[in-house]
Amino acid sequence: MPHTLNSPDKMKGFWFLLALVAVAKAEKSFTGDQVIRVDVQSEEQLKLLQILESEGKWNLDFWLHPVSTELPVDVLVPHTHLTAVKEYLQAHNIPFTVMIDNLQELLDQEKAEMKENHLRERSTRSFNFGAYHRLETIYSWMDTFVAQHSNLVTKLDIGRSYENRPMYVLKFSTGGTKRPAIWIDLGIHSREWVSQATGVWTANKIATDYGTDASLTSLLNTMDIYMLIVANPDGYVVTHTNNRMWRKTRSKNSGYACLGVDPNRNWNAGFGGPGASSYPCSESYHGPSAHSEIEVKNMVNLIQSHGNFKSFISVHSYSQLLMYPYGYTCRGAPHQAELVRNVALK
Repeated sequence: MPHTLNSPDKMKGFWFLLALVAVAKAEKSFTGDQVIRVDVQSEEQLKLLQILESEGKWNLDFWLHPVSTELPVDVLVPHTHLTAVKEYLQAHNIPFTVMIDNLQELLDQEKAEMKENHLRERSTRSFNFGAYHRLETIYSWMDTFVAQHSNLVTKLDIGRSYENRPMYVLKFSTGGTKRPAIWIDLGIHSREWVSQATGVWTANKIATDYGTDASLTSLLNTMDIYMLIVANPDGYVVTHTNNRMWRKTRSKNSGYACLGVDPNRNWNAGFGGPGASSYPCSESYHGPSAHSEIEVKNMVNLIQSHGNFKSFISVHSYSQLLMYPYGYTCRGAPHQAELVRNVALK
């Protein structure tokens, strides 16, 4: 016999529960939020911005981090803190300009373009490599892709995410075991959609060009390529459902309501150094310890068990930078001159 809500108190509780569910599932709005570009002119100003980032004050989201007086700093500022932030910068004579007046307008445009691309894709029944896809679509494409190129590509399940989603690596190999290999991960910051899309496009390019492109063919005849297209699957799902700007993992932080760790700052390489925050609500929170995040640990386990990776590449979006080791110290990497010269020639 079905249960009925036959009392005012039960009805109130029922509607309250529905309201909580609706709030939990509501998509975060960025109406009125602005992105400002700060022109850092002194080491003192740089230090002030670094303190703001590490302390997590005003819920600022740094898109370009304060690392040098020679580079600008781009910051997403919630509309609730715009006045306070601008007054703070003016009080310290730090010049700034507004780059994006209302972030939500850009996100609405992006959503409309995605809807149009989805309709076009359904009508043509072909995979659109120029569009942003949800996680389930990318994973479904992987299965089709591997089946089409089974002589070259295999799909490896390297473990589960915090929310129990699979993490898949595409392995490109012409044979042999534990050959010298190249590692490529994409989307470790989940909101950087162009990185995951780049991974899908690049994987297809590798498979279709093998045998016709001399350089690529020579490379794959001697080395393997391991590609993790969605390195932060939980965060990626959130960016498509609840919060377009979600960047971190989804793990719980003891004593705090805010979730997640910046997985790019969770590695045991200069852990907790410059550019990382110890404040759990910061977008750059490094986590309670190195490799605390299961997503990072899954990658580490594969890389260490393989033992013969010769190159490690992590693809991000924004700022148009080609970065090389080290990110946590000014000390030069081994063979740095050769590295820079070869990159410049390419």
